[in-house]
Amino acid sequence: MEFLEKTTPREYQKAILDICVDKNCLVVLPTGLGKTLIALMLTIERMKSFPGEKVLFLAPTRPLAEQHLRYFKENLTELFAGMELFTGSVNPEKRKEIWQTADIVFSTPQCIGNDLKKNLYNLNGVCLLIEDEAHRCINNYDYRYVAEKYKEQSKNPRILGMTASPGSEASKIKEICKNLFIEAVELRTRESSDVKTYLKELKFEKIMVDLPEEFLKMREALLRLFQNYVDELRNRKVFFGMPTKTELIKLQKKLFLRIAQGNRNFNYMLSSSACAQAIKIQHAIELLETQTHLGFNKYLRELFRRAASKESKGIVRLVSKPEFNYVFMKSNELLTKDLEHPKVLKLIELVSSEKEKNENIKIIVFTQFRETARFISKKINEISGIKSKVFVGQAKKTDSEADKKTKIKEVSGLSQKEQKQIINEFSSGEINVLCATSIGEEGLDIPEVNIVVFYEPVPSAIRTIQRGGRTARLIEGKIIMLITRKTRDEAYFYISKSKEKKMHSAIHSIKEGFSKKIKSENQERLP
Repeated sequence: MEFLEKTTPREYQKAILDICVDKNCLVVLPTGLGKTLIALMLTIERMKSFPGEKVLFLAPTRPLAEQHLRYFKENLTELFAGMELFTGSVNPEKRKEIWQTADIVFSTPQCIGNDLKKNLYNLNGVCLLIEDEAHRCINNYDYRYVAEKYKEQSKNPRILGMTASPGSEASKIKEICKNLFIEAVELRTRESSDVKTYLKELKFEKIMVDLPEEFLKMREALLRLFQNYVDELRNRKVFFGMPTKTELIKLQKKLFLRIAQGNRNFNYMLSSSACAQAIKIQHAIELLETQTHLGFNKYLRELFRRAASKESKGIVRLVSKPEFNYVFMKSNELLTKDLEHPKVLKLIELVSSEKEKNENIKIIVFTQFRETARFISKKINEISGIKSKVFVGQAKKTDSEADKKTKIKEVSGLSQKEQKQIINEFSSGEINVLCATSIGEEGLDIPEVNIVVFYEPVPSAIRTIQRGGRTARLIEGKIIMLITRKTRDEAYFYISKSKEKKMHSAIHSIKEGFSKKIKSENQERLP
């Protein structure tokens, strides 16, 4: 293609581009299969068709917007277009000035949304709006606002939404399509006939472990305690559903709302306390079943600390319960014996054996919790020839000064500069194992790896697809999933599989719906 440098599009990318040229399109492609190249080719087509008009490329985070800007600069001839990055650190008046002369603007939706609300500029001269990670375009997210303004203001509108997975609910996918004014959906998976030929073999391995007897005893005690709180909520006639963490959080919000509205009914106050403690026990059980023993023990200690500082009467009552004290003493005793969760031992074993097979191994281990990422990274670093680092999101604003002084920053967050540094070290081979939380799932330019390890399954099709997309593109790859038997790990594994199937069938039916609509519109036009 004219103006493209250093890259040749694949056949499926050209086929998808043909659809995107004619219609607002949602492109669903697994990570690493070249969504950004499709965006680049469409940019060229639109700018050739509408000389002097702009392209606006939105991504949910600044590092992602920067990454897309780099990709465009590397692959477009230098004279084709002036490219600019908009961030909150550039003052609004300066952005207004840059907007007048830029040809392609890369930004976060928040930044553009705020500028549009202040009428700094409008979108009438924008011939293409690209929204990356389009599964975020639901509810009142800025993506939706910018798309609405674009549709309203642009003389020559064309919209491209891109995602590795829009989710499994047909209603959610329809909402994304409605919010982005989508007219066609293009879906490809690793199994699609026109994609398959470009990919390397992907192996999948499920490693099952059993909870040790001592862990089962602690879980039994916590479950008894949990059931007491659930029974209290039922007796108070405020809870009738299944006692899952999700349902309890919904109940907690409902109770908070009633109390905040001035209904300080004594029953609601006590129910709210019982619900809060039930959620804490559920979290403790999740840590015990699926994470690390040290992380579980730290959480119990944290609850004791909060009780000692009289944070709430509910916590004081919780830690004084005999079941809670039994679990805490048992956990301390097992820690002195160095008894860790079997998944930790299995992970060390598999990293060691893969390193022996391949000297230049690159592995990403995904986990839900920062505390787990920190601990497993420390353990993996004890393996000869392995250099591991933690890759987590930015520090939360609530990080205390005390945390910073005690260097807990490694767990509480990394700046964007530190994240970039770690990715560079991983690319160059200075680090060979990355222990990442969800920050490593979405879009970021992490190099391809030999193995992706799920420390735990996640009950989300979006996150499962994004994690798995880090391997088996240019080199053979393997996904290894660690699952603790008879725990939520097993349930989450099957939930994500089922959601992925649902997603594919939902997209196919929505795609068919668009096709039928176009056919009937064409028939109506015929004389």
